Amino acid sequence: MSFKEASRRASMTVVSALFAAGAAFRRKQETDPMQAEKTAGRVYDFEMKTIDGKLQKLAVYKGHPFLIVNTASLCGFTPQYTDLENLYKKYAAQGLKIAAFPANEFGAQEPGSDADIKKFCLTKFALSFDLYSKIAVKGDAIHPLYQYLTKESGHPGDIPWNFTKFLVDKKGKVVARFAPQDNPVGKAVTAAVEKALAE
Repeated sequence: MSFKEASRRASMTVVSALFAAGAAFRRKQETDPMQAEKTAGRVYDFEMKTIDGKLQKLAVYKGHPFLIVNTASLCGFTPQYTDLENLYKKYAAQGLKIAAFPANEFGAQEPGSDADIKKFCLTKFALSFDLYSKIAVKGDAIHPLYQYLTKESGHPGDIPWNFTKFLVDKKGKVVARFAPQDNPVGKAVTAAVEKALAE
C-alpha cells in the first residue's frame, strides 16, 4: 500500500470519528464573547509567509471578513478546497477573503514543500484565494497565529484535524469557529459569512 493510500485510509477513519464526535466537540467548545471582543484586531498583528515566500501582514484583511483554514493535500477533507473556492467566488465581490494555511500535524497529510502544495492546489483545484506557507497549527512548534486562535481568540481548543475554520469579522474579531466536518458552503458557514459581510 502506498503512503498516499495509507494516509487517505487513516484520514477516512478519523473523518468517521470526527463526525461521530461532532456534537460532543461542539458542546465542549465554549466560546467566550468577552475574550473575543477583548482581543479584536490582534489577528492583524501577525506577519505570515505566503506560499511564494513573501512576508505579508494579516492587516491586509482589515475591513474584510476572512476565513482562516488549516489545510492538507492528502486528507479526507481535501475536497473542501472546491467548496472553499466556491464560497470565495460567491462572496468575493462582497469582500470575503480566505486564508489557507497548510499544516502537516494530522496523519502527515501535508508532506510536500510549499512549491508542491502550490502546484497541487492550482492544478487540481484552481484555487484563487490566498494560500500561505506551511506552518504548525498544534504542538510544541505551534505558530503564534494558531496559539492566538486556539488560546486567546475567544474560541478555545486545540485544532482537532485539517480544515478547522475560523471566521474573522471586518474589525478583526474572531466571530465563529467551525469543525473540520463543517462544509464551507453549508448553511452554518454561509450564514455566518453573510452576517459578517452585512455588518
